[in-house]
Amino acid sequence: MIRLSGVSRSFSGRSGTVEALREIDLEVTDGEFVAILGRSGCGKSTMLRIIAGLLPAGAGEVRVAGEPVQRPRRDISMMFQRPALLPWRSVLDNVLLPVQIFGWRKRAHRARAQELLELTGLSGFEKRMPHELSGGMQQRVALCRSLITNPRVMLMDEPFSALDALTREEMSIELQRVHMENSATTVFVTHSIDEAVLLADRVVVLSPRPGRIREILDIKIPRPRALGRTAHQEEVARCSAELHELLMA
Repeated sequence: MIRLSGVSRSFSGRSGTVEALREIDLEVTDGEFVAILGRSGCGKSTMLRIIAGLLPAGAGEVRVAGEPVQRPRRDISMMFQRPALLPWRSVLDNVLLPVQIFGWRKRAHRARAQELLELTGLSGFEKRMPHELSGGMQQRVALCRSLITNPRVMLMDEPFSALDALTREEMSIELQRVHMENSATTVFVTHSIDEAVLLADRVVVLSPRPGRIREILDIKIPRPRALGRTAHQEEVARCSAELHELLMA
C-alpha cells in the first residue's frame, strides 16, 4: 500500500543545512499498522508529511497504492498532535468538516458520522461544543473526523502526546479497537514504547538525525492487547525491553 524508496530530506536555514532523513526504504502492506519510533529530531514527523504529500522528498519516491505521492490526496487522512476542532462547530459538524470541504453531501455521510461517534464512545455528544469536552474526548472527535472519508491510509503524528498518562493509554486501546474494526493502513509516529507495542504490527526504529532505519521489529502479540496483567505479559515486556535497548544504543 505504501512504499518509500530511497527517501531523503534536508532543510536549509541561516545556520546551514540539516539532514533530516537519509535513504529510507520501507514498505507498509494493506491494512498493516506500523509505528515509527525514535528520539526527538530524528525525522519521524518529516517522514509522515512526505507520505501525506504535505512535503516533497529531497530524493527518492513515495508511492501509495502504486501511484506517486506528489500532493495531498483524499484517500490519505492525517491526524496531528492537537485535535484542532473548530470551536464554533458542534461535535457532529466537526466530524463532518472534511465532507463539507470536499463538497460532498452531508446527508449522505451523517449516518457514517453517527456510526463513528458510537464506535468511539461519543454517542449522545453530537450537539456538544468542543469546549464542553475533555482533551481525550476532543481527540476522539478528531479521530472520527479522520475516518469520515473512509481513508485507505491513516497517518498519525503523536496524536496522544498532549494527554495525561491514563487518558493516553485509554486512547491507545480505543485506537486499537477502531483499527480492528476499520483496517485502514496506518502509520503512527510516537515517542512511546508502550504505544508502539500496544498498537503496531511492526515498529520501525529510526536512528538519531539523520533519520535512518536502524531496525524493524515484528510485534506478533495477539490482539486485543493490553499493558496490564495478561496471558501475553511476558511477550509485551520482551518487546518493550528490545525497543528500549535499540533506542538507547
